[in-house]
Amino acid sequence: MGTRLVMTMLADLTLDELKAYCQNIGLPNFRASQIYDAIYSGKSLSEVTNLSKEIKSLIENDYPKYKIAKTLISTDGTRKYIIEFSDGQVCESVLMKYKYGNTICVSTQIGCRMGCKFCASTLKGLLRNLSAGEILGQVLLINRDLGGSIKARQITNIVLMGSGEPLDNYDNVIKFLQLVSYEKGLDISQRNISLSTCGLVDKILMLANEKLNITLTISLHAPNDEIRKSTMPIANRYTIEEVLYACKKYIEATTRRVAIEYTLIKGVNDSRVAANQLAKLLKGMLCHVNLIPLNQVKERSLTGSSRGEAETFKKWLEEEGISVTIRRTMGQDISGACGQLRNDYLGGKL
Repeated sequence: MGTRLVMTMLADLTLDELKAYCQNIGLPNFRASQIYDAIYSGKSLSEVTNLSKEIKSLIENDYPKYKIAKTLISTDGTRKYIIEFSDGQVCESVLMKYKYGNTICVSTQIGCRMGCKFCASTLKGLLRNLSAGEILGQVLLINRDLGGSIKARQITNIVLMGSGEPLDNYDNVIKFLQLVSYEKGLDISQRNISLSTCGLVDKILMLANEKLNITLTISLHAPNDEIRKSTMPIANRYTIEEVLYACKKYIEATTRRVAIEYTLIKGVNDSRVAANQLAKLLKGMLCHVNLIPLNQVKERSLTGSSRGEAETFKKWLEEEGISVTIRRTMGQDISGACGQLRNDYLGGKL
């Protein structure tokens, strides 16, 4: 039996890469399969019973050490999980239960550097990217917490809408999508995965070329560049026209409908004029609009539109032939709703 040559995180590896890793340390392929199954079952190394102490000592530095540090449960059944990684950093993941199954909202970064003025995740900036295996780990841990396993999966849908800008962590996110949809792993259909971006045009065009079957979700939140620049710094780099051009290229490449996220901010983007401008932008495009009344963030001065105002805005868009729904708010009482995820649990605050 050999010695471990390089330090890696085994959850970052595909099954074939894990087999190569095992070969490098003198272990046969069947050991790779055992390690793979243990990781995808969400087990800690101490819980793995089919590996000897010698093998465990060989891989212990590389075996994933993420864990659920805390769970908060909302009155509506939504759960927010605080996931702690080996370096002591944490992220938040949210489980939402629907009639059709369980959806998990995962984070792709610890913090965020996009600076959107309605979002708590960006208040402390970007601390670091999450690796592909750390993003995957959120799914594996919560799947196990729900009583699931690699063969009896309890997670049906994934949204990459937690802390961080997924396309700002492009390579790790693409690897995660490959890992989580692999047929010998959790085998979650890419059609049941949505990726939300504030509009990194160059990365959207790259994503189109990946030929994935995921749903692209655009955090637009404004009907014109002037309003968008006032709330989203990324608008100083890319215009709405450029963002929608990239969306159309994604639609052409994948034939997938794009989702448009539009957070309604009282007195900012919820007027009849704004609705007409938004409808004009989206007319004829294969898309669906999700309206989201702004969830309160204590450090921000922005106020969300009321449910009635959201219903009115929805009616205005429908009159223009736009497909639209109002997103149901879930987990607000545990700061688990859209825009509320943050890094409050860093620095010993668990």
